[in-house]
Amino acid sequence: MAVIHRAQLRPTKLEALSRWLPRRPWSGVAEGEELVQVGRFRFDDPAGEVGVETLLVRAGAGPVLQVPLTYRGAPLAGAEEFLVTTVEHSVLGRRWVYDAVGDPVHADVLRRAIVTGGTEADQQVAVDGRLEPVPKEATARGSGSAAHAPAVTSVEVRDAGALTAVATDAGDLLVVRVLGTPVPPGETLTASWGGESAVLAVVPA
Repeated sequence: MAVIHRAQLRPTKLEALSRWLPRRPWSGVAEGEELVQVGRFRFDDPAGEVGVETLLVRAGAGPVLQVPLTYRGAPLAGAEEFLVTTVEHSVLGRRWVYDAVGDPVHADVLRRAIVTGGTEADQQVAVDGRLEPVPKEATARGSGSAAHAPAVTSVEVRDAGALTAVATDAGDLLVVRVLGTPVPPGETLTASWGGESAVLAVVPA
């Protein structure tokens, strides 16, 4: 279960992404284009230290883009190239927001969900000292059936068109940036939102 806070963010996530995405060659988003969020979900960090969230966004009539993010209370050493922004969180203070493909915590929870048939985390929001359930904006499920998955502690990242290849010390991952892009055979993570569905990531066969 992921516990989130009802809080103000400056800048907001979509404001930050509207500045970051035009600099990504795979996005097709132009400067000044308005982004719409069509879905999102979270995974749990087993250590409870890092927020792990996937946003599904679209600019105009363009394709749905996957932007996985991690939120940290301090900079991630060696990950400067993956920093999207820093935000001021009205409850938690300053947070460092990363393109999650460069964060080993994201690779660990993503790969585990894929190979074990895991799903997105249930979310609850802290309100006046109590926890309330948060309606789901998207769901995700892995296709695998393994009993466990080895932990990921390191990543090497390479963009390959609309896919991002993530080599880890536990095996390779492919993250789909532009949803609908063909992927190679393997175990998958599939998301569903608003009557649509698409493969988000693959552990290649």
